[in-house]
Amino acid sequence: MRVSYEWLKGMVDIPDDPQDLVREFVRTGTEVEAVERVGADITKVVTAQVLEKVPHPNSDHMFVCKMDVGTHNVDEDGNPVPLQVVCGAQNFNQGDKTATALVGATLPGGVKIRRGRLRGIDSCGMNCSERELGLGGDHEGIMILPPDAPVGVDFVRWRRLSDTVIDCEITPNRPDCLSMVGMATEVSAMLDEDTHIELPKVQSESAAFGRSADLVDVRIDDASLCPRYTARVVRNVKIGPSPEWLAKRVIAAGSRPINNVVDVTNYVMYLTGQPLHAFDLGKLSERAGKRHIVVRAAADGEEVTTLDGERRTLTGDMVVITDDGRVPVALAGVMGGLDSEIDEGTCDVLLESASFEAGHISRASRSLDLMSEASIRYERQVDTAGCATVATVAAALFEQCCSAQVCEGIVDVHPAPVSPVTLTLRPDRVRALCGAPIETSFMVERLHRLGCVVTGSADEHSALTVVAPTNRPDLTREVDLVEEVLRLWGEGDVEPTLPAARNHAGGLTVEQRRLRRIGAVLRASGLSETSTYAFADAGDLKRLGMGETGRGIPVRIMNPLVADQSEMRRDLLPGLLRSVAYNIDHGVQNVHLYEIGRVFHGREGKSQPSEPSFVAGVLSGSWDDNQWNRTYHDLDFFDAKGIVEGLLEALRITKVRFRVADPERYGWLQPGRAAEVLGRGELLGWVGTMHPASLRNVGIDVPVVAFELSTAALLRLARRELPYKEVPTLPGVSIDLALVVDEDMPFEQVAQRVRSAGGKLLADVRLFDVYRDPVRVGAGKKSMAFSLTYRAADHTLTSEEVERAHNKLVTKVTKSTGGEVRR
Repeated sequence: MRVSYEWLKGMVDIPDDPQDLVREFVRTGTEVEAVERVGADITKVVTAQVLEKVPHPNSDHMFVCKMDVGTHNVDEDGNPVPLQVVCGAQNFNQGDKTATALVGATLPGGVKIRRGRLRGIDSCGMNCSERELGLGGDHEGIMILPPDAPVGVDFVRWRRLSDTVIDCEITPNRPDCLSMVGMATEVSAMLDEDTHIELPKVQSESAAFGRSADLVDVRIDDASLCPRYTARVVRNVKIGPSPEWLAKRVIAAGSRPINNVVDVTNYVMYLTGQPLHAFDLGKLSERAGKRHIVVRAAADGEEVTTLDGERRTLTGDMVVITDDGRVPVALAGVMGGLDSEIDEGTCDVLLESASFEAGHISRASRSLDLMSEASIRYERQVDTAGCATVATVAAALFEQCCSAQVCEGIVDVHPAPVSPVTLTLRPDRVRALCGAPIETSFMVERLHRLGCVVTGSADEHSALTVVAPTNRPDLTREVDLVEEVLRLWGEGDVEPTLPAARNHAGGLTVEQRRLRRIGAVLRASGLSETSTYAFADAGDLKRLGMGETGRGIPVRIMNPLVADQSEMRRDLLPGLLRSVAYNIDHGVQNVHLYEIGRVFHGREGKSQPSEPSFVAGVLSGSWDDNQWNRTYHDLDFFDAKGIVEGLLEALRITKVRFRVADPERYGWLQPGRAAEVLGRGELLGWVGTMHPASLRNVGIDVPVVAFELSTAALLRLARRELPYKEVPTLPGVSIDLALVVDEDMPFEQVAQRVRSAGGKLLADVRLFDVYRDPVRVGAGKKSMAFSLTYRAADHTLTSEEVERAHNKLVTKVTKSTGGEVRR
């Protein structure tokens, strides 16, 4: 909402410095996006007088003019001299006063004025039209100023075009603040100042001009779509440029002046927050001496051409204004139709002021990708109770600015009246919730300034009865009033205190502590926590080669804000890879991220999806940039595996092992560089190197390793107690064993069989070498060297015992693996 400081100053007393008001806006919860200076885009434009006007010698429609611009053009001695300007306008004479842009001037839209030569004659400036100065739509001729206008003064200062506009971000629950009257009311409550708002009144409303009810009939087919529709008729409208004050207000609000009819409807909308629409009465069909307006739901496939010239296909969820129920002449709450547009031939106007159901307007606007100032207000809910009043305000301005005659009465169809909400406010409850000594008198005064009707005893502890204004749909509960009181009193003035906690101890649950432990371990391992969008692209899984199995059905978003966020995510990995790609594109090569979050798996026949939680991480590049005294290796599978091992160890999950991942099931991982993670026999997740084809599909051309583990499984298997073994007091015996096995036999399988064959005496197994040589070891073979430690718990082993146990182990392992001992 663009708030004109000059406009607001006429409605409520405000500080001289706009920044003081900005601070008050921020203090009371209204965000300010920008503070702009209107008129700042017009420079070096001065008031001038035509001293001489002669025909251009080389043109039949241009004139060579001598312009008096005061001291803005002087000779070598510093004396004012006329400025020569070549002008093609036909609407001025010698002696007229106008606005002249000097060489070097800037105009709205970034236009810069330079010295030129037109048909052989030098032109040292430009005489400006209203459109060129952004003050209206008239460009048929230059702007003619009043005879008493001064000469040679800055045009912006003389016309008082300079204004400060505060661009406020209005939250969806405050539709009242999408109007100047609403902002004046808000400022009144903020600053504890009285408002002095005077709305225009109709000067002459007579049956001699006709009665609105005799000229127009209105029918609403469904009250749930349109709670109220009012119509007024104004006749003999004279279309032309808007008065200066009206054009200035429309410009300050962010619109471009068009003509007096359009500008009046826009002005009233900015003033009151109630969108209006003007129909050309003569373009509506007549039956039985009346025009018949029917408000109904659109038919699927029905079409309407809107004011922007686009032919739009409608759905049954949209609302249309129709001519006698047949032809749509407007898309309700969004934009009018081209067939009933006001044009230069318009004489009589049907003025609509209505209320439409917010949800239908919002969906229609987004479905058609057609956002308008009207739809922005309707989708936040306009004040149904004010429709008739606003229609009268607009009629008064038609009378004042368009020389129109206002027909008697108003057509008001109101099938769903809205009653004000009555609430009870307990001052003691306010003070208890806010933790602040707010006086009851403050509550009464500020709520009154917001438009509430407050009754009750003046006693500090007695309950108050509050009737909320109808333009505040957000005030429905006592706590809503508490919030209003607190924000106006000042949240920053509440003294911080610790909340009372009597007779109970607070603390984190076991699951919360373990979740924090997971994050702490991953951060200590060198990863940074991130949070990606819960929305995802429908093609994310397919691009990575991740199957649908185990991920449910998609949970689709009905009205996604952007095309690549059309469903809820079913896996954390696509979002993390998107973060990797973003970092790499912006020059960050070393990326180490993790996320703990939920995914959404839809279920057939269920209204709610399952929401399992996972912890996932991605690594690319190296741990750090190379230094003069240290070089870092590129991160690979074993770095990710080490992080997972460290996490499982910190959670004290026992019997952890890694199993080779099936390439068919894990198509997004490189075969041979991926493993399933198991703990106590339960599948926890996976770890591996991303497949290059999957990475290319998401715009990454460097290696990435990743892991993903089920949070529920981690929390379930985690243990508080640390497994303890007594420190061995007896010596062990170490023997090295080199086994030659097939190349495709994984270490996990060999090590498991070694441990199984070793029995109780085998205390430790450690792989320390893998050797390949087609000549010494054999083609398709590899040698795996283990260091085996034998130890007994109750005595020192003899050489015979060790030899017997070792020979038994070798026999079993070579038989089960098909390998042989390398000599």
